[in-house]
Amino acid sequence: MSVADIRITAEPIDNERCKFVVSEPLYAGGVRRFASREEASGSPLAEAIFAIPGADVAEVIVSGNLVTVVKRSTAPWPTVGKAVGQAVRAALAGDRPAVASQTPGSAGPRSDDDALYERVADLFESQVNPMVARHGGRVELIDVQDAVVMVRMAGGCQGCGMADVTLRQGIEAMLQQHVPDVKGVVDITDHTAGSNPYFSGAKK
Repeated sequence: MSVADIRITAEPIDNERCKFVVSEPLYAGGVRRFASREEASGSPLAEAIFAIPGADVAEVIVSGNLVTVVKRSTAPWPTVGKAVGQAVRAALAGDRPAVASQTPGSAGPRSDDDALYERVADLFESQVNPMVARHGGRVELIDVQDAVVMVRMAGGCQGCGMADVTLRQGIEAMLQQHVPDVKGVVDITDHTAGSNPYFSGAKK
């Protein structure tokens, strides 16, 4: 497969955070989080993203075929995204794995958030999304920071008047039962967007 065949879709979450969906798997070992250039050493993809000029990248999270990039700069995502796309293609075309395997002691101990991210991701895949899929919705796990889960609702959940009920009574209850270490859930969905927003500024 040539580099040109690789498809990358950018999904900006906010000014600081953007998720990139890649048509090829990047890392099969669960989740790797890189919070500095030093931690990125040895993983060509993370190294290249941290090196993007003017982006001031703060964190890179890689899981499966997803890359979430967190930046400090005000540079627009369309500009930074092109550089991320180049980094992804270059890493996949290289001789080394795009993301190095996590070995004991390779980058210090795994953080609690890393472990929580994997547990929450498993729960979303096995229980949360099958539940909301019945209503045409989907809940995306964006990140886990300081044991707080960040989610974005998509499909039928975006802009739905019952979204908060789903979040509080459904998702939070599941997390408390199955991943009690989670301290809270933050919904970063723009509920005014979407094809049928419930909280539309035009409707009274």
